[in-house]
Amino acid sequence: MSGAKAAEAIARGLRRAIPGVQAVPFPLSDGGEGLTETLVAGVGGRVRAVPATGPLGGAVTGFYGLLEGEHSGWAVVEVAATSGLTLVPPDGNHPDTATTRGTGEILRAAMDAGIRNIIVGLGGSATVDGGAGLLQALGARLLDREGRELGPGGLELLRLSELDLSGLHPAVAETRFVAACDVQNPLCGPRGASRVFGPQKGAGPDLVDRLDLALGRWARLLSETTGVDVRDLPGAGAAGGLGGGLAAALGARLRSGVDMVLEMVNLREHLRGCSLVITGEGRLDSQTGFGKVPHGVGRMARLQGIPVIAMVGSLEDHFTCDGTYFDAILPILPQPMTLADALARAETHLTESAMRLGEILRLGLRLGQSSAGVSAGPDRPTEEMRSA
Repeated sequence: MSGAKAAEAIARGLRRAIPGVQAVPFPLSDGGEGLTETLVAGVGGRVRAVPATGPLGGAVTGFYGLLEGEHSGWAVVEVAATSGLTLVPPDGNHPDTATTRGTGEILRAAMDAGIRNIIVGLGGSATVDGGAGLLQALGARLLDREGRELGPGGLELLRLSELDLSGLHPAVAETRFVAACDVQNPLCGPRGASRVFGPQKGAGPDLVDRLDLALGRWARLLSETTGVDVRDLPGAGAAGGLGGGLAAALGARLRSGVDMVLEMVNLREHLRGCSLVITGEGRLDSQTGFGKVPHGVGRMARLQGIPVIAMVGSLEDHFTCDGTYFDAILPILPQPMTLADALARAETHLTESAMRLGEILRLGLRLGQSSAGVSAGPDRPTEEMRSA
């Protein structure tokens, strides 16, 4: 689900349980899918469609957002929109050949339209090519020992002998790039793009090892060509190493996506007067604290003394709710099921789980009122309920 759909599903469930409740959907993004929608809705703007190459080589319709107001002159590009996992069949991705070329084509279209400030959202990619395909789309040449151009995908980087950036789109030198990262992983090594995220994209153990070697070679050529060493740079491993490619070849500044988004949409101001914040993600795990939406939202709400509940699809073993960012963590799924079934009915499950949460909140309010000698029926929400 997009952030907008998830937020509305939660609000719908709360309204069913507590008539008259003021439940305000506020979709957010940490740089992955939904970043454009979040920023266009939050600061104003419009979306332009652009034909592009998908992660596995097929044609897709990509897009970029043009922001308005104080952010006028900025464009937003999502890797997920043209090079994302949602664009490949379930269990049908090929991380060895998946390419970021389409994202480069969107960047080219934005620069051709005169845009010189671009935010690139790095979450949700199907790729592990270090941004090689993106740079090829912008005019870079990646050559093997015989002077032949490399094909698509991260595994091709094992054959890379020369990186020629002299043919990059001329507007690159005039454009400011900001890469919105949802993780802080380096490009290579035990916590690198291949070893941590490769299995999520369909890479087995042997392919993970080979892709890590390929990204190591990519890091060396990038360093020799640009003078920028991104091998161990935090965030360089985002989007299958695209963070590193953008930082070295395009001079992109790597920023925490969620921090940037919360700042741009002014979430702090929107939280004023709230009694409860509900956030969530598909899986709450050790990565949550390194730039994911729930962590950013929980941290900001805590600063204002607002309790926070996280609603999740699954929970990493031994992940405990210590009260640092969440007061409670609630499951979305009503029973054990396959991932395919969970995905197919995610919106329904989220609404029903939010409705059960609303029933608990309503009960808690009634218990509190009873102890104070106040009576409130289930269909007579009090002012406290309305502000919940």
